[in-house]
Amino acid sequence: MMKAIVLSAGQGSRLLPLTADRPKCTLEVGGRPVLEWQLHALADNGVNEIVVVTGFRAAQVESVVERFRRVRVRTLFNPFYAVSDNLATCWLAREEMTPPFLIVNGDTLFESATLHTLLTGRGDHDITLACDRKSAYDEDDMKVVIESGRLLRVGKKLDLAQVNGESIGMMAFGERGASRFRDRLEQIMRRDEGKARWYLSAIDELAQEGGVGVCSIHGHGWCEVDDRADLAHADTVVRGWNRTEANPLSAPTLDRNAA
Repeated sequence: MMKAIVLSAGQGSRLLPLTADRPKCTLEVGGRPVLEWQLHALADNGVNEIVVVTGFRAAQVESVVERFRRVRVRTLFNPFYAVSDNLATCWLAREEMTPPFLIVNGDTLFESATLHTLLTGRGDHDITLACDRKSAYDEDDMKVVIESGRLLRVGKKLDLAQVNGESIGMMAFGERGASRFRDRLEQIMRRDEGKARWYLSAIDELAQEGGVGVCSIHGHGWCEVDDRADLAHADTVVRGWNRTEANPLSAPTLDRNAA
């Protein structure tokens, strides 16, 4: 049994004018909305409950959710999306954080095998981040410092001399990790700067206390969609991802009209 929380409350201002009147997660990549790709990959891996946090033009996101019938998907509306960052979105969804669960960024596209690697490789860590590596990192990458499978730091402004990977925006939580994360969200939201923080800044604090691990998904498909160049790149990335054949781990189609 596994729940996933997908953070899709934002507009995606770096994709304007494409997102002037539609959320980033509803933009089409390879003929499907970004969110639909995510929902299929989650269902492929046996995730049986999905909560999509909405905000900007929530009705359009709800429309994508309503058309998806493989597993049960619910939405949770964040009325403060325009005046806060995604740590506040996580805080709003804290009651949904019943372990084991996943958090997935609303702009992270990933193939089924990528998530499968995280789920089978998360070990006994409280929290496990899916991470990749490459030859060089830029200022926009969510960089990580890893040592012996343990996360030491995560953030965009880390010392490049120490950086040895990047977070792809997908992580798994066990019982203790869920409790630690919820508690830290509460603490940070009581600070003056709380609503302007990224949720990965909470993970960074927890990592420095121990118990946060990483799982390498290197070699498996993923990309993020932040700007027009990313959107064009995503179209090429998803071409090899087959969504027409059922995955052995996939759940049956859900009949929403069934009793």
